[in-house]
Amino acid sequence: MFGLGAPELLLILVIALIVFGPGKLPTIGSALGKSLREFKDAVNSAETGNEASTAETEKETKKEDTDSNQKA
Repeated sequence: MFGLGAPELLLILVIALIVFGPGKLPTIGSALGKSLREFKDAVNSAETGNEASTAETEKETKKEDTDSNQKA
């Protein structure tokens, strides 16, 4: 995903364990997971809204083209 392999992730986990201690890691992991889920939901929502907007614009353009062809 980000070019991180198992050794890099293990090093990050060890550093986090040293910095935050074993008692806070579950809380931090939970908060990080919730934040990541909310971010993904927001991105998916934005993509869905963008696709709907694009489809609506295409329909309007086709309708305008059809109307102008009928008048000509």
